[in-house]
Amino acid sequence: MSSLDQVLDEAMTLPLEQREMLVQILENRITEDRRDQIAFNAAISIAEFEAGYFRVQTASELMQELQNHLD
Repeated sequence: MSSLDQVLDEAMTLPLEQREMLVQILENRITEDRRDQIAFNAAISIAEFEAGYFRVQTASELMQELQNHLD
């Protein structure tokens, strides 16, 4: 049996109220993990921009560049 199955089986032994609390706790932690990942990716993007890997351009310029790449 996989560890996920074991965790689910164990969780199902909890009373309903505690299972609801567990779901809320997991949702909150997942949200925090997503925020941390977004912040990490943003920090990398800012550092790459400051290092000169990207240039400032308008949305129209970007769309034209993408179209040129696809053609």
